[in-house]
Amino acid sequence: MTTIDRVATERSSPAVRLALPVFALTLSLSAFLLFSVQPFFAKMVLPRLGGSPGVWSVAMVFFQGVLLLGYGYAHLLTSRLGLRAAALLHAVVLAAAFLFLPIAIPAGWETPPETGQSLWLLGLFGVSVGLPFFAVSANAPLLQAWFARTGHPHAADPYFLYGASNLGSFASLILFIIFFEPLFTLSLQSAMWAAGFALLAAMIVGAAMLVISVEAPVENGPENQTGGEMSGSIGETARWILFAFIPSGLLVAVTAHISVDVAAAPFLWVAPLALFLLTFVLAFARRPIFTIRRLGSVLPFAATAALIAIYAHSMVPIWIALCIHLAFFFIAALFCHSLLVARRPPAARLTAFYLWMSFGGVLGGIFASLIAPIAFEWVAEYVLLILLVMVIGPRIAARPAGEIATFVATGAVLGAMILTGAQFEALERFFSGGALAAVLIGFAFAALVIGIFQPAARLIMLIPVIPLAFLQSHASGELFQERSFFGVVRVSDTADGRFRLMRHGTTIHGAMALSNSGDRPEPLTYYHSSGGIAAAIHAMQRRRGGAMDQVGAIGLGTGSAFCHRAPGETWTGFEIDRSVVDAAVDKGLFSFMPSCAPDAPMIVGDARITLAGEPDHRYDLLLVDAFSSDSIPVHLMTREAIALYLSKVVADGVVVMHISNRHLELGSVLAAIARDEGLAIRTGHFTPDAADAERHVAKSRVAVIAREAAHFGPMLDDPRWTVPEAGTTRAWTDDYSNIISAMMRKK
Repeated sequence: MTTIDRVATERSSPAVRLALPVFALTLSLSAFLLFSVQPFFAKMVLPRLGGSPGVWSVAMVFFQGVLLLGYGYAHLLTSRLGLRAAALLHAVVLAAAFLFLPIAIPAGWETPPETGQSLWLLGLFGVSVGLPFFAVSANAPLLQAWFARTGHPHAADPYFLYGASNLGSFASLILFIIFFEPLFTLSLQSAMWAAGFALLAAMIVGAAMLVISVEAPVENGPENQTGGEMSGSIGETARWILFAFIPSGLLVAVTAHISVDVAAAPFLWVAPLALFLLTFVLAFARRPIFTIRRLGSVLPFAATAALIAIYAHSMVPIWIALCIHLAFFFIAALFCHSLLVARRPPAARLTAFYLWMSFGGVLGGIFASLIAPIAFEWVAEYVLLILLVMVIGPRIAARPAGEIATFVATGAVLGAMILTGAQFEALERFFSGGALAAVLIGFAFAALVIGIFQPAARLIMLIPVIPLAFLQSHASGELFQERSFFGVVRVSDTADGRFRLMRHGTTIHGAMALSNSGDRPEPLTYYHSSGGIAAAIHAMQRRRGGAMDQVGAIGLGTGSAFCHRAPGETWTGFEIDRSVVDAAVDKGLFSFMPSCAPDAPMIVGDARITLAGEPDHRYDLLLVDAFSSDSIPVHLMTREAIALYLSKVVADGVVVMHISNRHLELGSVLAAIARDEGLAIRTGHFTPDAADAERHVAKSRVAVIAREAAHFGPMLDDPRWTVPEAGTTRAWTDDYSNIISAMMRKK
């Protein structure tokens, strides 16, 4: 039998024919498990650190870092060990990971230290989920490298399997939201994950046995994968890192921008993440739908539209802005990932390719999630990454004249739109008398035609534009702007000069009339005297004979609520975001705190942590006002959280919770907790009249919880307060919550 006949026979064997479905299914399950463990374990950890967004940032760094280690481990297995030795070692690692299943918070790690929480959290992730995640993270490059040795007709170019694995990640994302989170507790999800891991381990052993039985030499890939540049040059490695850095950074930056500066809504973060995974599927497909040339043709348009949506945000409706940002992100990420695929090396260097790609992704994530919030006052990293995409974009000089003319004409039209927009009264301050408009006109034009030049020339042309990323807050007329891990806090006056507003992203957290007369400013927005918060506070004051003793307020805003303090009362504030304290108290921008509670102590930190350190049975009333934003901190309204609040109020004290929300119906959630725990609850809807609405007085929904109904006092005779129906709603706990159900009830 000739060599050709032997190879043909091997490729037609049942084992070789089974290779593709076996490896595709194994990779899909591996990606499913890899992606699903991240949200459920991070959610498991949240109550330990008070639900701080810093938990998600540390989780991102940990998982991306361990993913990089897993890719490095896979590279060492394939480059230093033979197939049998590598398979045996990986089987040992998988077996060792079983010792950490099911995933849970280990004994001795229940309470974080007072300082160094980030390092403590990294340690908790490491001892809890580190080895299982490490074992799973190595599978994507390792199994593709093994598939390259099966002799399958597609073995010479196994990269398309990476697209299959990202389908598993995509499925995990969607199913977690619509299936696992609404139906199962975190502990049950952990048990299910352990069962899935056992199945995966068995499938990996089967895949290893299959490839060992038919082991063939690794073949060279397609012609475009050979040549000097694929030999591992520093320049080529740098390109892999860059092309992975940009989409990873954009994922974090776009998510932050649309959820903070465009629209705050539950699950809005899902859209960019789903698109990110989809770009991997499309880019690594054996027959890509979108070519690099086609993507490069539309990229300048998308980038320019995104920049205009950022800088001229007042001109762009919210839904159009969302579409613009998501469309740009999809095009830019797919363009970068397609460039990665176009420069993929032969299968023999597959694991090195994925290792450097993962390294670029880690750098992008660290830049956008950890460095940028410290370095920039707003989401400036988004602008910088857009500019970077424009630098690496394709040249358009060789295109037909009509196509170039379209670029130029579009730039002129967009510039004219900006110039026209600058004439509107509402935008006069933003455009600073037209100076910034002129810059933006040139910017929009340059963004479209810049593809004519070489990348080095583009970079030089963009250098004068880069300062715009740092000057946005100064050009937009903000009195105060500060960024933290919790978002961007802005203070500005309305165009008519009548009111001063505090915004956190798109949500107004308080307003003050600039024409206030008298010693005590009038609370507005949700805190107006006609609203539910004021009604509950005043009812409890009447019950105590005119004044309570101690009041705790979780969530500061502008400090409006403190102006309902009666003489003789001691109020204590709890606020998670130092930027909010700076804006409301330290900068002299609002007069609520100086006028109404100048001596009120302010405790900075998450309420689940800081409140736990307060003496039990201290407060007559505890105001929990962390629900006025459209993205709620779930950990503050679970059964365990309510138990904490009640432990801090006196025997006949009450907990007042502000639950206004445009997207979620939260009254049923609290009613379910009250039902299960034998508590009393009342809710009220308060709507201002037309005249008050024009003065930034907002409608509100408020819930009041007590141990017994008698503790509500005058509220029992007030028809505005009613008993909410829990129905079949399941109570939220630290182990279970169902955002989807709350959204559906709102409809």
